[in-house]
Amino acid sequence: MRKLATRQLGLVSMLAAAGLMVAACGGGVNSTESSAAPAAPASEAASAAASEAAPAAAECGDWGVAMHAWVGYTASAQVLTNVAESLGCNITQTTLDEAGVTYDAMEAGSVDVIVEDWGGGRWQEWVDRGAIKEVGSNGNVGLIGMFVPKWMADEYPDITDSANLNKYADLFKNSESGDKGAWYEGPPGYTTIGEKLISANDLNYKIISTGSEAALIELFSAADKNKTPALGYFYEPQNFLAKVPLARVNFPANDWTDAEKASGLTDYPQTQLQKLATTKLMESGSPFATLLTNFSWTNEDQNMVALDIENGATPEEAAQKWIDANKDKVDAWLAAG
Repeated sequence: MRKLATRQLGLVSMLAAAGLMVAACGGGVNSTESSAAPAAPASEAASAAASEAAPAAAECGDWGVAMHAWVGYTASAQVLTNVAESLGCNITQTTLDEAGVTYDAMEAGSVDVIVEDWGGGRWQEWVDRGAIKEVGSNGNVGLIGMFVPKWMADEYPDITDSANLNKYADLFKNSESGDKGAWYEGPPGYTTIGEKLISANDLNYKIISTGSEAALIELFSAADKNKTPALGYFYEPQNFLAKVPLARVNFPANDWTDAEKASGLTDYPQTQLQKLATTKLMESGSPFATLLTNFSWTNEDQNMVALDIENGATPEEAAQKWIDANKDKVDAWLAAG
């Protein structure tokens, strides 16, 4: 929720209607557009081949993919984009806020696809107006929560029970939190019920916004390396968890799906992450609509691509590496229903 989460991460204000959020990790891919077409072929044969290819591009059409600010989303969106472009689609990626801003952009026709939404139905009013269609799960399962470094759970085994958080509040005090424990939240645009959790459970903690997914990762990386306390918002799938183990603080079992209606007494839900698209795309007959409908992969798949991005590959390179290694899955996405 990242991104609900994102991540996260989301994953955070549920229906933020303000402007653009920070670009997702991944070398600025979230504001890229597809590259310009090459110069016309010199030979007559090449020209004929280009002419034959033109109808395929026109048939697929020009479509926009919303980009949200976490590397897992970048991984999913870039794999979808690479495959779509191999079909002759012209794809534009546009960075937008995770919540209401993106739905408004879809209704206005600026973007056509959200490949990973943690929202638990918050898009319903746009669906009711006929602007957006629910396309189904993308295969990823998201879980948001509050986490501590694993070393803390090893040293203080009961710290993962939310009922004991006040017992350990002093451990988390720092210059930012004053006489309360520091409770680090995700950036604007991520789904969060942090304030509700603190209030409903009478927790002696102060919320501190990290501002970005990168800042959350830096927080936990330092806490793991230096064996310093840290309590912060995080989520899975996220490839970072394969490098730095975290332990989730568990609140009572979840009883809500809409964060706006959450009491704060119970935990975040486990969420089937969803694909959304404009009605225009889904009724267009474009092969991109078929691809999006069939697109489904696992948390492990996403983490593999995201980890390659984190390790220095461009999103395009990381996506193509996965595509080349998973031809059977990609072929299934392209099959007509």
